Amino acid sequence: METSELLARAVAVLNANHGASMATIAQQIGISRATLNRRFASREDLLRQLGERASDRWERSLEIADADAAGASGDPARIERALHTLLREYVAEADEYGFALTDVFLEQVPELAGRSEELTRRETALLAAGQQAGLLRTDVPARWLSWSIFGQLVAARDAVRFGDLGRRGLENLVTTTLLEGIRRR
Repeated sequence: METSELLARAVAVLNANHGASMATIAQQIGISRATLNRRFASREDLLRQLGERASDRWERSLEIADADAAGASGDPARIERALHTLLREYVAEADEYGFALTDVFLEQVPELAGRSEELTRRETALLAAGQQAGLLRTDVPARWLSWSIFGQLVAARDAVRFGDLGRRGLENLVTTTLLEGIRRR
């Protein structure tokens, strides 16, 4: 099994049971504990790699959306396109984000915490640009808008996990819930 597939399966297990042991993770993804331990020296190593993977995907989402340039442009149409693209990318990775954003261990890893702060800063800058361009509500801080995205991604992950929603239509549901809820009126 490729490492990327193993990590994706491990995220699914950990999303259902944050406290799952290495033995439980191995059993539920269909490999031996020894195989899992050969790939990851410890549970902390596995969590760190999951955090790095989620951060890489978060950064990639910002890049695909061209968030920095769109925000700096001040152009409402460009900012709106960037917001839609960013949310589409985020929803596609909701399992990864939902795990990484809710696992306390990852907050305690200085490199991951620092990277998270930088990515949050970039995301918040795009949201602030959306406020300045008249697209998003200005009666709440831009950082609150970022927290709202976080909440929707965790909700999306859990709604799918609990069978309340399917993946089909999830992008539209999250995007409209967010952008209609945070749109300036």
